[in-house]
Amino acid sequence: MNEDAADDGLARRIAELMPRAKADLAELVAIPSVADPRLYPPERCREAAEWLVGAFAEAGLRDVHLVETPDGSHAVLGHRPPPPGAPTVLLYCHYDVQPPLDEAAWTSPPFELTERDGRWYGRGSADCKGNIVMHLTALRALGDELPVGVKFVAEGSEEQGTGGLEEYVKGHVDELHADALLVCDTGNAAVGVPTATTSLRGLANLVVTVSTLQGDLHSGMFGGPAPDALAALIRILDSLRDADGGTRIRGLDADGVWDGVGYPEQRFRADAGVLDGVGLTGTGEVADRLWARPAVTVLGIDCARVVGSAAAIPSTARARVSLRVPPGTDPGAALDALTAHLLAAAPWGARVEVEPEGTGAPFRAATDGKAYAALDRAAREVYGREISYLGQGGSIPLCNVLAGAYPEAEIILMGVEEPRCLIHAPNESVDPAEIEQMARVEALFLRHYAETAARR
Repeated sequence: MNEDAADDGLARRIAELMPRAKADLAELVAIPSVADPRLYPPERCREAAEWLVGAFAEAGLRDVHLVETPDGSHAVLGHRPPPPGAPTVLLYCHYDVQPPLDEAAWTSPPFELTERDGRWYGRGSADCKGNIVMHLTALRALGDELPVGVKFVAEGSEEQGTGGLEEYVKGHVDELHADALLVCDTGNAAVGVPTATTSLRGLANLVVTVSTLQGDLHSGMFGGPAPDALAALIRILDSLRDADGGTRIRGLDADGVWDGVGYPEQRFRADAGVLDGVGLTGTGEVADRLWARPAVTVLGIDCARVVGSAAAIPSTARARVSLRVPPGTDPGAALDALTAHLLAAAPWGARVEVEPEGTGAPFRAATDGKAYAALDRAAREVYGREISYLGQGGSIPLCNVLAGAYPEAEIILMGVEEPRCLIHAPNESVDPAEIEQMARVEALFLRHYAETAARR
């Protein structure tokens, strides 16, 4: 296919913009915009937000500015009015990132964009700063020929799940109203496989604390009869899984079946980096376990470090537990079930306290509208194949808020975050070809969507 003939030089313009895209991503990655003041100064998040204000204003949006949301984070808003008769599309992304975890596990500094083996490495290079650069590249390539109205919002606390933007939307519905919503915080099933995510799991997070003694005790003098709080916590957490490692929480259905495109086990093992000889947890198809069933994860445990630990019996221990739930499961009911399970599983009469952190509802998109047709057309032109529809195990609570606020709008989840990106893990990376190709998909989508609106 002659790419320039297919899209009037759009592919060429985007290719010419890729050095700038790399420079932009390097600047963004260098800002440690972790929205947790316990780990990084809040000023770094504001620095990233102000960078977006300048970049998107330069890319042609108007009145780009910061607004403070109810959780104290800042969202970036901007717009460009539609041509007469044209629809309006909301472009979403988030600029906050996950903390880099164990920096010793990174091959290159997490906040320094590093090219290696054809990929760009750095925290946020894919999730979600790669999607920010995708938006910028598409808008720059279209320039004054933008065929639709655009509303833009970048969230500042998505990774922390504190709900600032969700609450803001509820009080400012007209401000973000659009005909189609591009939620760019997902990605393709694999490099070169254009994909829209149509199903998201919700979540229920909590912190569980176990107490057994008034204070730590010498393990030689008291070990044996003295109840070990960490051992009690381990038993409680182990009760959340069956013998196959599948999540089993009393009161929750753990036998759902995914009815969409599957996820071959060997590809999943490669994507997830499962070690040779290590089995997958749970039973059924991989897609069932990922997208149709609850999944529990222990995100962290507070206990003594191995290096420097004393010969002492822990009197208290606590863990942060996250439960992902599929569409059809109420996250509040899931949180209640998880809480009840943890309390009931306490051994030896150990005292258990549960502190809820929050919930997020699961989401399922309708795919039979004009926006999805326009996206499929764009994907075929760029990748030479139809769009694939997959589920995702992650959660984006904002999607349900948007669906409730704008019931007539089509919501599309897409982006540059394919499995090799290792989002949330050490050595996160992005394939620059995905930024280039998905920017072109986005630009063509905006054109095709405008055409469908003109024909209605």
